[in-house]
Amino acid sequence: MATSYPATAAHGAVTGLANHGTASLTSPLSPAPAYTPVQVRQSFGQPPYPTTTYPVPHPYGPHHVPPPLPMTNNYAPNGTAAAPVVAQESPKKKIEWPDSVRSYVQRSFLPANLDEAVSRPEMEAKLKETISQANDSGVMYTINWETMPLPQQMIKEERARARALPQALQSVQISPPVAARPKSGSKKRKSSELIDNHLNTPTAPWRAPARLEDRVTFNADKRQPAEEPSPPSKNVSKFQKQMEKRQKRFDGGYTSTYRSPSPPPSNGPVVGTCTTLEKRYLRLTSAPVASLVRPEPILRQTLELLKRKWKKEQNYSYICDQFKSMRQDLTVQRIKNDFTVEVYEIHARIALEKGDLGEYNQCQTQLKALYQLGLKGKPIEFKAYRILYFIHTANRTALNDALADLTTAEKGEKAIKHALNVRSALALGNYHRFFRLYNETPNMGAYLMDMFVARERLAALCNICKAYKPDVPLRFITEELYYESDADAAQFILDYDGRHLLEERDGNIVFLTGKAGQLFEAPKSAAFARVDIKGQI
Repeated sequence: MATSYPATAAHGAVTGLANHGTASLTSPLSPAPAYTPVQVRQSFGQPPYPTTTYPVPHPYGPHHVPPPLPMTNNYAPNGTAAAPVVAQESPKKKIEWPDSVRSYVQRSFLPANLDEAVSRPEMEAKLKETISQANDSGVMYTINWETMPLPQQMIKEERARARALPQALQSVQISPPVAARPKSGSKKRKSSELIDNHLNTPTAPWRAPARLEDRVTFNADKRQPAEEPSPPSKNVSKFQKQMEKRQKRFDGGYTSTYRSPSPPPSNGPVVGTCTTLEKRYLRLTSAPVASLVRPEPILRQTLELLKRKWKKEQNYSYICDQFKSMRQDLTVQRIKNDFTVEVYEIHARIALEKGDLGEYNQCQTQLKALYQLGLKGKPIEFKAYRILYFIHTANRTALNDALADLTTAEKGEKAIKHALNVRSALALGNYHRFFRLYNETPNMGAYLMDMFVARERLAALCNICKAYKPDVPLRFITEELYYESDADAAQFILDYDGRHLLEERDGNIVFLTGKAGQLFEAPKSAAFARVDIKGQI
């Protein structure tokens, strides 16, 4: 109910702007009242009404015109002042709870999730607090409610952390008694919570960065579940609850002396004890366990077994999985010797043979670091592969770095010299020399050249169409682009809609270069786009 105060000269300028620009509360036809009704502010948290005489923009938009208040006489029939008419507040907007929140609430009340140690009122209060904080902070639709701990779990974790508080509070001064603090339902308490939430981002407690002591306590409770203690007294419960909230709001407010009874994990390498030769690869999500890691002698036996199986079965999925498992065991044990180099080299060759550039690149990256340690292996072979790999991926920066790392002696080696000649032929546009080098690739470099020879054939075909007109024999295309047969050369042209460029004359097939035009230019540009390989470094 609004309260009326006597009108003054200062009130006259704002008489027509009550309730943000609504009509005056007095009728212009009635005699001038002795006072002007003014609505009193109900809370100090609201901004003051404007004191200017120009219209104030409405918060719901510039075109929203609120309905005028009914005009009424401020005098009752008996001559006394009547209460002014005040617009009723609009009803609160109904909150639409997402399905994930509804599912979270249902899971909280499932019989399987209920806990006798947590009473139903406590659980309901915690559930309401969690959802309300998520709604107030605007993260209700972004939180993953499927992985959110249930309210009874939160209560048990808070109790576990509270058990460690008395020991930590022995060396910490406590602020004023809890009894002197305002109750949780007062307006002052809510205002302070809003200020704290604004200063401490994020506002939701489950997204706030946990202290080290909290994480250690939580993990200790996970490993060694203890029975819930008897419910504490009322005063102790309030005290513990208040300290938990202080700990959440002010990170670093005090230092807990509680430590987990289990010793911290060692920083040294794991020494495996597993004797199983074959083991599937599983990505580590926690610290490795010695009983699941194979030591080096067992890994040497595994390598010999995999060599025999690869020659006999050629099952790449199985071999790749086993080699990744071996590499993982070597990594967690920090084994870096000649045997490690051998494992990575064999896996890299098998990956090249099967065209798995992602696994090959992971191996070659590790091999580069191992070679720098002076370990024995085949560095010349794999440095040549590295040059061809960067030619394929069109990574000029990495290619220049690889060339700068070569010594004068290494540049004279057959494999590296061949790779450098390939780079030179492509840089000069000498496709004739490039395809002759393609026929003379040492080691397993041909598998890498197979991956980019098709685009080089497109580039060479574009140059042939410009240099040789009006036509050339198909046999010329076969020999220059190094096809195994005329049929393969003709199929290559047909794949790019060049059927009209092939013509039969006197029992021979000719390629009409003069009519090709820009037919092969667009596929050439697409073929020379940057190649992105998984695991590329």
